[in-house]
Amino acid sequence: MTKVPTLVPRDEFTFEIPREEVPGMRVPGVLFSNAALLEGVAGDPSLQQLANVATLPGIEQNALAMPDIHFGYGFPVGGVAAFDLAEGVVSPGGIGYDINCGVRLLRTQLTVEEVRPRLHELIERLYREVPSGVGSRGGRPLKPGEVDEVLSGGARWAVREGFGVPEDLVVQEEGGELAGALPAEVSETARQRGLRQLGTLGSGNHFLEVQAVDERFDPAFADVLGLVPGRVVVMLHTGSRGLGHQVATDFIRRMDERLAREGVALVDRQLSCAPVGSDDGARYLGAMAAAANFAWANRQVITAAVRRSFAAVFGRPAEELGIEIIYDIAHNMAKIEEHRTDGTSKKLLVHRKGATRAFPSGREEVPVAYRAFGQPVLIPGDMGTASYVLAGLPGSMTRSFGSSCHGAGRRLSRHAAIRSFRFEEVTRRLAERGIVVRSATREGVTEEAPGAYKNVEEVVKVAEGAGLTRRVARLLPLGVVKG
Repeated sequence: MTKVPTLVPRDEFTFEIPREEVPGMRVPGVLFSNAALLEGVAGDPSLQQLANVATLPGIEQNALAMPDIHFGYGFPVGGVAAFDLAEGVVSPGGIGYDINCGVRLLRTQLTVEEVRPRLHELIERLYREVPSGVGSRGGRPLKPGEVDEVLSGGARWAVREGFGVPEDLVVQEEGGELAGALPAEVSETARQRGLRQLGTLGSGNHFLEVQAVDERFDPAFADVLGLVPGRVVVMLHTGSRGLGHQVATDFIRRMDERLAREGVALVDRQLSCAPVGSDDGARYLGAMAAAANFAWANRQVITAAVRRSFAAVFGRPAEELGIEIIYDIAHNMAKIEEHRTDGTSKKLLVHRKGATRAFPSGREEVPVAYRAFGQPVLIPGDMGTASYVLAGLPGSMTRSFGSSCHGAGRRLSRHAAIRSFRFEEVTRRLAERGIVVRSATREGVTEEAPGAYKNVEEVVKVAEGAGLTRRVARLLPLGVVKG
């Protein structure tokens, strides 16, 4: 049996896997965590995955993992790694199958008192307007000739098609459109999978949640974000659906074949990779950017469905209801960014898998309206607990390549959750707290039961204690649509 790597405490919120702990490590592994959360990763294979990431060529400074760490494909979920452009690699397992899975937060002018009497009707309407579940179809079907436009234009394409307004774009990471997309590198199989999935939620941990602003920790920034206590907001979590999954599948297979031809053996075959500057590396990054754009278009089309749903239920146009995007953030992506390492500033390819950007105030990547405060960081809990809005801090740039966690993080696998929880019990307990749940399947509820996730309060405490982010506001669930 493989020995679980030893964690050495650096401080209350930082733990290290020393280089000498695992053969082949080029840099240490660093985990942001605390005593409460460490109990959940003791003996977990995600720590071995973190050490394995540290063996990849061209990796800079540390292989990193966020407090929501759990087992993934290749990289642990919550993994961050930056690679030198000349000597480093790109690894699809360091980005994930759901390319540009992300979280979007919308504000409204409605209060909890106004929404509560119509909550069941609203959740039912959202469920009908936003198709969910495995292989869900509907939303905005695409003609084959439109696919390239979506893969190139992202959310901007969706706005041009009437699924939003130009103001929606300025509060999305990358403006909802990642440069460098190469639609021609997206296979026909991937295209076919995406034709009827634009504007759909999907399954697993994807959700659409109606929430209430509960508590504010940074009132000045919360005011700018429009987060007023007692107001209703909507959080959306989904990605590139089957199209992105197929892009990952195609390129993992291609990189596996390349490594086999070259006789290269990796410590874990799931870390399949190619040099950043190689033909395979460049093609993958172009296809990844195209899939990322599909995801932003997907969230934009869903946003239009949310606006329609609220307008229908409350009998007023979405503009009068004040339904506006606060921010849209990605957590499965690789990007070329400039960071300081070894005392110098250089461009690196930063992989974030189940981790998000957390850039501080002053960075030009942060929307102008938020630049004095830092980038919003959106941290969903589970469907029975709070979610958080945080803001990036300068410490993220020095400690984590400008990164933070992306959610509470799984404590149990989906199969283990289904074995551990009963649908009737989960829904009863949520109903007792006034939380309305609508799901395409019973499993969609049990595999995402609150007990399947880590304590989001502890996760946020670590991100703040490690100097990566600060709390801005807490949001509480009112109703949720699950895949």
